[in-house]
Amino acid sequence: MNYLKTGMLLAALTALFGVVGYLIGGAAGLLIALALAAGMNLFSYWNSDRLALAAYNAQEVDERAAPEFVGMVRQLAERAGLPMPRVYIIDNPQPNAFATGRNPENAAVAATTGLIRLLSREELAGVIAHELAHIKNHDTLTMTISATIAGAISSIAQFGLFFGGGNRNNNGLGTIGTILLVVLAPIAAMIIQMAVSRSREYEADRMGAEFCGNPLWLSTALAKISQGVVHIPNEDAERHPATAPLFIINPLSGRAMDNLFSTHPATENRIAALEQIARAMGISPQRSSSFLGGAGRAAGPWGNAARPRGPWG
Repeated sequence: MNYLKTGMLLAALTALFGVVGYLIGGAAGLLIALALAAGMNLFSYWNSDRLALAAYNAQEVDERAAPEFVGMVRQLAERAGLPMPRVYIIDNPQPNAFATGRNPENAAVAATTGLIRLLSREELAGVIAHELAHIKNHDTLTMTISATIAGAISSIAQFGLFFGGGNRNNNGLGTIGTILLVVLAPIAAMIIQMAVSRSREYEADRMGAEFCGNPLWLSTALAKISQGVVHIPNEDAERHPATAPLFIINPLSGRAMDNLFSTHPATENRIAALEQIARAMGISPQRSSSFLGGAGRAAGPWGNAARPRGPWG
């Protein structure tokens, strides 16, 4: 089903890309747009993860650079039955994280320094488990490629403003029509992109709760991240708005409106769903099983040790 959704999403975005090309340049514009879309799909399949990580200047780390953080990712990946993903840290004060990659064998998990500093070890485990769920479900391929194409639709629409605005012979748009295209085409791309992204967040929350063993770790993490996003801007995300669906919480806004135009479901709704899962598992805020499977204070990927100050020990 995930592969079917991926194909439908890419087909819809590719078709929209072609429509924009046609409206700008007629039949020739359609052919050029479809050729570009085909090349972009192929390029994005192999390179979308690198583009997303480069957009945020993410730095890859290993056990020597970030022993606790990388060790936690390794343990969670084993619990999820996944190959060890590459691990990246983004030097950004906004608490957030995302996963990317075309398949589990070529996946990466990235977290900001703001996230690692803000969350407890259990909460951080919940967030990473959520991102690993996206990898398990092959959501990362859909989200990274759709982000690339959605961004390209915005660019080609703006291109039409300069080169197609006064040409009525081929497409009849004229200046006013082209301006409307510049506004409406990115919105249409966003709707297609977000509709799939939002539905997948709930499933990733559910699977992430299973991987880490406690839904409440992720629920409290979501509450903290949501508040952090409200008060701490992410300038890189503002420059690359098409990548917003990659993150666990929308990095562009702190408003969690659960409607068609939001990149993520309302945080309150996600928290409520996780709390319901916790109750079904017999877990309450006063009773929390450990990350390693036991009870008591051993909770967390760092075992019984005191929580480190940051990912570097």
